[in-house]
Amino acid sequence: MAKILISAKHGTENPTLATLPYIAAKTAQAQGHEPLIFLWDEATALVRPGAADHIVGVNVKALKEVLSEVVEMGIPIWACKGCALARGVEPEKMIPNAEIKEMGDFIQALADCDKNVEY
Repeated sequence: MAKILISAKHGTENPTLATLPYIAAKTAQAQGHEPLIFLWDEATALVRPGAADHIVGVNVKALKEVLSEVVEMGIPIWACKGCALARGVEPEKMIPNAEIKEMGDFIQALADCDKNVEY
């Protein structure tokens, strides 16, 4: 199956687009693929515990529920270092499966993946 890099940039400003990357990752893994979520911009704020608790998009499950499922599935969540630090994310206080990564990590993941999806 395929390695899929899912890039996400939306947070509380767009609840639906904030949720879709996690739904895509869950679906990809359920189909036997290997997803990796890379967060940029406002999406990086969602790696703080509780940050996703009240985000509900249009016609999608609440982000809290979807994110919990992604964590339980062991899907890696990488947050852009510069973006996350600019939003006050503390590396030692993040949700499970989340890691701070740099541009070099993203480029390597992009090179290693078969597909890239952006939200």
